[in-house]
Amino acid sequence: MNKKLMLLCFLYTVLSFAQTDLWTLQRCFDQGMKNSLEAQIKNLQVKKAQKLHQPLALLWMPEVSFSGIQSYNFGSTIDPATNGRVSSNIQNDSFFLNAQMNLLNFELLASRVRSGIDQKIAQADLAVFESEYKLQILESYLQALFFQELQHIQEEQFKNAQFNLDRISKEVALGSKPQSDLYDMQLGHAQEQLRLSETQQLAALRKRELMQLISVDAVLPEQILLEKPESIEPSARNRTDFSSPKIKSAELNLQASMADRRRIRARNLPTLSTYYSASTFYYKPLNQSSVVVDDFHTQFKNNKNQQVGLQLYVPVFNGFKNNRSVSAARIEEQKSKCALEQAKQQLKNQLDTEAQKKTNFEQLRPQFDQVTQWAEASFKTSQAKFNSGKMDALVFASVKNQWLNAQFDQLKNQLMIQFTDFKIKLMQGQTL
Repeated sequence: MNKKLMLLCFLYTVLSFAQTDLWTLQRCFDQGMKNSLEAQIKNLQVKKAQKLHQPLALLWMPEVSFSGIQSYNFGSTIDPATNGRVSSNIQNDSFFLNAQMNLLNFELLASRVRSGIDQKIAQADLAVFESEYKLQILESYLQALFFQELQHIQEEQFKNAQFNLDRISKEVALGSKPQSDLYDMQLGHAQEQLRLSETQQLAALRKRELMQLISVDAVLPEQILLEKPESIEPSARNRTDFSSPKIKSAELNLQASMADRRRIRARNLPTLSTYYSASTFYYKPLNQSSVVVDDFHTQFKNNKNQQVGLQLYVPVFNGFKNNRSVSAARIEEQKSKCALEQAKQQLKNQLDTEAQKKTNFEQLRPQFDQVTQWAEASFKTSQAKFNSGKMDALVFASVKNQWLNAQFDQLKNQLMIQFTDFKIKLMQGQTL
């Protein structure tokens, strides 16, 4: 029965390996950014900000408008020549063509600077989201990788448990081992199989969570094999030549607050513009057959009028409303400065914490390596003692568990050192 079970497990492993889909950390990053709806929203916000930022030449393009008015006047009026009341029922058609162009408008120039900062802020928001999203993917990838590697370790040890169970079963059948040894081996075998099943379930669950995070539904967790990422060169602990997305975003928000204050203050400055106007009209008295007027075409041609000029607008007094707006903008600028300092302090604390974690992991690495070596040596000698009957199954199972735990602790420590480097680089805004 055990041979059949081993054969089925072998076939399942072969078939699973044949359908394995290899996923790297970079592939998870790329797929996540491609599928994320939040990333698409941020990209659209960037495009919107780019469209709202007007080219400098457009600020001096004239604004041209055309309007027409048709009106009817009903009533009477006094004729000065006769001092008598006459009818004033008149149809009047007027047409206007107006063009106006700014020559000097400080508020318009300040608004253009502000819209340019909005464009950069949208790009910075996208970078902040990308950094935070990659940190989430990194954490999820690490958890899934932990259980995947633990599963591999337990599978290797389960092969040893199956071998020992088969050997003890044969020896009990031949009468060279007591039945109690078989019970102990069966118990240890069942416990290892249970732990392996639990680890397989947890590995599949963590992989499913990873795929859900990057919005991939077409891949089954059982078909996923996560690749250990290659080590990267760690960043210097006191390095300052980096551009964190959060710091960049806070700096741009400060620039935007300063631009808002300048834009509001620009309302107190003079505005110079030029204008051109062309107009004509047609009139016709109603219900006055004795009055003869020219036809529409003639009046339209003869009544033309053109006007061109300069307009200077100088604000004098607006009830101190603009001054209060400037004061509010100055407060908002101070808030942005505090937010920038807060972002810098938070980033420094996070980097210091991650650097200290890495230092701790590196200090423990030699000890984990030593413990793993001793646990492996203890397991090998215990296996020999168990084979010769000098060690019972319960003690041997305890030694195996110690080796298993030592292997996993060593692996976990190595991965934590590596992933801490990844985390620090992402927080600093560097590419992996």
